[in-house]
Amino acid sequence: MNSRALRQIAIATVAVSTSAIVLAGCAGGSGSTSESGGPVTLTVATFNDFGYTDELLQAYQDEHPEVKIVHNKAATSNDARANYFQKLGKKGLADIEAIEVDWLPEVMKYSDLLAPVPADLKDRWLDWKTEAATDADGNLIGYGTDIGPEAICYRSDLFEAAGLPTDPAEVATLLEGDWSKYFEVGAQYSSATGKAFFDSAGGTYQGMINQVKAAYEDPKTGDITATENPEVKDIYDQVTAASATQSAHLGQWSDDWFAGLSNGAFATMLCPGWMLGVISGNAQDVTTWNVANVFPNGGGNWGGSYLTVPANGAHVKEAQALADWLTSPETQIKAFENAGTFPSQTKALEDQTLLSSTNEFFNNAQVGQIFTDRANAVTVSPFKGEKYFQINDAMQQALTRVDVDKSQSPAESWDQWVSEVDALN
Repeated sequence: MNSRALRQIAIATVAVSTSAIVLAGCAGGSGSTSESGGPVTLTVATFNDFGYTDELLQAYQDEHPEVKIVHNKAATSNDARANYFQKLGKKGLADIEAIEVDWLPEVMKYSDLLAPVPADLKDRWLDWKTEAATDADGNLIGYGTDIGPEAICYRSDLFEAAGLPTDPAEVATLLEGDWSKYFEVGAQYSSATGKAFFDSAGGTYQGMINQVKAAYEDPKTGDITATENPEVKDIYDQVTAASATQSAHLGQWSDDWFAGLSNGAFATMLCPGWMLGVISGNAQDVTTWNVANVFPNGGGNWGGSYLTVPANGAHVKEAQALADWLTSPETQIKAFENAGTFPSQTKALEDQTLLSSTNEFFNNAQVGQIFTDRANAVTVSPFKGEKYFQINDAMQQALTRVDVDKSQSPAESWDQWVSEVDALN
């Protein structure tokens, strides 16, 4: 399962403690009436949970009484994606359409069908968030919403049983370094306890490959380079070797994996901000989960979305003003309060409301500060071409054959993956 499906599971259960903020005076104060001066109905199409509650949208309508907002929420991002590409450039899309970062390579092919984000807003987001949604002509076509900066979640009771530190700051120091360091600590843990250090090869691989600038395709030509990229082979070899003794051999998002969140099947897992809700929602009686402000090899991001404005919409100017407001620092923090969607706005990442937020389930971990630090540590926005997800899905299946099913050796599964990727040419 990828980040689209994960948000369905995760967002509703994220529990954070933050103070309220005042939305009055947020960005987007102009352009709220139609060119004829009459009332405007703006449709906003999202999926899963962006944190856009009725109360939040009402705040904009209170400021702009001539605007009515209709919020249409698709059941899944797959449903939203099918509708988006069926109607883009034609008729029938909402005035504002949310897109998942997983669709972005496809969306960028049609960037001319989207109204660019005004130039004066381009510097409001983290550089890598903006870079990913900027086309060859320099047009930013997406208003960044949330991101998925990654930390390490761990069970302090299991660390204690292995003789490892349990304090979050000490755990961060313990795990500081590259992936070899993470697996070195894992070997120490597994040797001391005879138990698994991490949940799965697939999930761990994803965190590693997200740090590679161009893992599978050449950004200039679009040619598939995956099977010849030494970084891909090295990551595959590292994770399969470590998995032999350190993995719980649980396919992520399987019933056994969900059970493992509560029964101690593994001691650590890679943890983007939205993963907190997955853990707390499936391990409600566990009191020892915590979050360490560290991620192997620096920073990594998993997940995130954008708002887009179709260029042929009936109310483009008004939609741009609302998209501006919905992704302003103040509103992003409010959405974080509502649904745990972590902001991508640089000013939001400096706001004390965010920085002071904690998570009671994770022993009052300072999640606002932790994930802000993790977001600022991200330096790579991976290139994802047209075949990225087919290639990556085949890789996840290859890892499953080795780690979960144990039906093939690493070498056999790699060779099958190479054959499958070659068939995509």
